This record gives sequence, C-alpha cells and structure tokens, in this order.
Amino acid sequence: MARYVAIIADGNRRWAHKRGLPVQAGHDAAADTLSARIRDAARLGVAELSVYVFSTENWSRPNGEVESLMEMLCRRLATETPELHREGVRIRFLGGRDGVLPELLQQMEHAQSLTATNRGLTLFVAINYGGRAEIMQAARRFSGDAEEEFAEYLDTAQMHDPEVIIRTGGEHRLSNFLLWQSAYAELVFRDELWPEFGREGFEQSLAEFDARARRFGGR
Repeated sequence: MARYVAIIADGNRRWAHKRGLPVQAGHDAAADTLSARIRDAARLGVAELSVYVFSTENWSRPNGEVESLMEMLCRRLATETPELHREGVRIRFLGGRDGVLPELLQQMEHAQSLTATNRGLTLFVAINYGGRAEIMQAARRFSGDAEEEFAEYLDTAQMHDPEVIIRTGGEHRLSNFLLWQSAYAELVFRDELWPEFGREGFEQSLAEFDARARRFGGR
C-alpha cells in the first residue's frame, strides 16, 4: 500500500447543487469527509496525507463563498486539532499566507505548533496553494544546480513526493497541485464527488495503486 498519498478533493459545489443546497453545505460535507478519510489513512498505514483544500485559483470565486469557506476552515481547525493531536497526527500547511483570514492563520499556527512533535500520520493541508507559484518562488531564491537542492526551497521540503494522487469528481487533471512533486506519482481518478468519497472508495484507490508496476523510467 502507498505510504505517501495526495488527494485533490473535487466536487463539493456540484454535490450541493445536485441536492438543491447552498454551496456552503457542500463545503461542510467535504470537511466531514476529510475528517473521516484522515482517520482511514492512519488505519491503513499511510504515513503522509496531503489534501488540496483551497487553491490560488479559488480566489476567483464569489467573495461570499470564499469568506464562508475561510470561516468554516477556521472553525473546523479549532474543533479538529485537539482530537487529531490526541490521535498523534502531525499537521502542516502548504501555500502562501497573503490574503488568508487572520483568524485562520492563527488556527493554522496553533495546529502546527501543538502537533509538531507527534509521530503518527502527517497531514499536509494545502490552503492558498498553487504548484506554479511554488516553483516560481523557489526559483527566485535558488542559486544551485541540483534537483535535490532545488526541492529544499519548495513548500514541500519536509514532505515526501506522493506515490499516488487521487482525484475525485470525475475530472482528469492535476489543477496546479504538486506539479514538481508529482513527476513519478501514479494518478487515480474517481467519479465520486468528494463528499461521496467513502472508505471503500479510498481503499479501492490504494488497491489500484498497489496493483500497478512502477518502473521510474526503467524496464
């Protein structure tokens, strides 16, 4: 089974629209799904789980939706962090800080500090993250000539490259997520919208990865 897993959690708004619910209901359901899949990942032996929560492109959404999403993330971090800490989860964040709600930034710093020494699953949450921006920022500061050295300037310097990236929602693209780190990742695409993505789908995704032969350019 994969130990380093990344997820593009897509389909929250479509899930809400299908049910005649406000968009925020989709984001709330998505947060519940994420909470459950984090626990599943820990039970299934995943060492690092990276989740795409809010991209740099998501700022183009209506202001009301963005504000509600930021406030929801702040509330969920406040309630989830103590529980995840008790379960030994270490929480880290990827992405820029500009424009992020100050109260959310405080919760993010608290979560990182509180869980810093935990030795269980490491959860990387990508908020205001974009792969191209990450690479450009690293390139501005980098003066060496080795890939390994360049990787130390990325947001993910403390993270292993994902072995598998799972995307829900039926789309077949990376959407600017972990562009550098995904060079040799296996890609698994699921038709379920993210709030519908249960433990069975998660296990099937990991089993699909496990059945593949990874050659890294060799035979």
